[in-house]
Amino acid sequence: MARHRMWTSLAAVALSAGLVAACGGPGGGDQPTGGPNEDGVTTLSVWVFAELHGAFYEQMAESWNEENPDRQIELDITVYPYQDMHNKLQLALNSGEGLPDLVDIEVNKFSNFVRGDNPPLVDLTEAAQPYIDDVVQARLDLYSRDGKIYGYPTHVGAMVAFYNATLLEEAGVDYTTIRTWDDFEEAGVQYHEATGKEFGIASTEVFFTEPLTIAQLGGNIFDESGNVSVDNPEVTEAMEMWQGMLEAGAISTIPGGSPDSEEGYGAINNGDYAAVVYPAWYTSRFVDYMPDLEGDIAIAPAPVVEGSDVLTIGGGGTGMSIPKGSPNEELAADWLAYAKLSPEANVAVWEVLGFDPVNMAVWEDEAVTHNPDNKFNQYFQTNVFDVLNEVKDGISHFEGFAHPDLPAVNNTFTTVTLTEIYENGRSVPDALAQAQSDLQTELGQ
Repeated sequence: MARHRMWTSLAAVALSAGLVAACGGPGGGDQPTGGPNEDGVTTLSVWVFAELHGAFYEQMAESWNEENPDRQIELDITVYPYQDMHNKLQLALNSGEGLPDLVDIEVNKFSNFVRGDNPPLVDLTEAAQPYIDDVVQARLDLYSRDGKIYGYPTHVGAMVAFYNATLLEEAGVDYTTIRTWDDFEEAGVQYHEATGKEFGIASTEVFFTEPLTIAQLGGNIFDESGNVSVDNPEVTEAMEMWQGMLEAGAISTIPGGSPDSEEGYGAINNGDYAAVVYPAWYTSRFVDYMPDLEGDIAIAPAPVVEGSDVLTIGGGGTGMSIPKGSPNEELAADWLAYAKLSPEANVAVWEVLGFDPVNMAVWEDEAVTHNPDNKFNQYFQTNVFDVLNEVKDGISHFEGFAHPDLPAVNNTFTTVTLTEIYENGRSVPDALAQAQSDLQTELGQ
């Protein structure tokens, strides 16, 4: 218990301090320098695109220094806009100049940096070994190529269901009976008919939930040769299932195009939607952006396709990597493994960020997972770790999320295909055939 109290206190202090430190200076962290200074401290340059991540890394540097007095570090963190940072990283890797020691890479961009037989990122497999037995393998797979780990995840992002249990109970719908997608549709139709309000969400600007059903059907969005394949039988079946739920009244499009938008938060907070199937990190969105629903929301396992062994997949994420050529590779790798994979770090991932930690040893520690003082535990009717433990043997890796051409597929679906299917009523085979043709042209396949 002492350690958990320490982490909560440390989190509060480091978060406020880190938000300032994480801002960095213009162009800061552009050129790593090797070895410790005269005080025995090694400066590690870090690029991030999310300021809150920078605050978390500052916290983990402080903790590392307490436990490693002979390997002291200081982080020089620079926060760049999302697209600018990834573009800057690509240019630096191409030239071999101006690289940071460590860099956050968003999952949709990650494949761009691990193409070919010799990726320009450090192999982090060995540094992960002290923790690897407890880490969700599917999330390491997301940042791995050919058996080598090139990035460490921030969270699992396991897809779960968030139900407004208060609204559902008033309408006579019992969310605890929802196990399959057929159950989900039946509950949605019942709720919609009873209240005139919407139940689930069909997103047009994010492609998150549909891949869960594709994975549960045993499908992918690329074929075995690595070519795009978005009109195959499994994708078609999944998208027809989603279009069918929309036509039945079980799901509906949402303002803002997704539940993870300002307009979406407002609609859900207003009680206009009663069910959100989304990654577990969405807990933080409820707490931060939908305060009126505190005490109303229950977390439950995501619906499954009948007979599938895939209970959930990870959605979204950021992997931190080390570009080759840093003079501080070994120290950076050891700190990074500690900061992302250790139990201590994963307690902070939950308590500070509200993310589902990748180290499953934390899932078993009820002093952390069921802490009554935790703001996330206070907000929800049910406990997210109870749900994670229920599905942990069925957490799968959706191969399409790790493919280098995912950004192209994601862009086509979120700008054209999902709108065609959900808003324009285009038949799924026609919409997917068009997407397949457009992507083949774009990708030269």
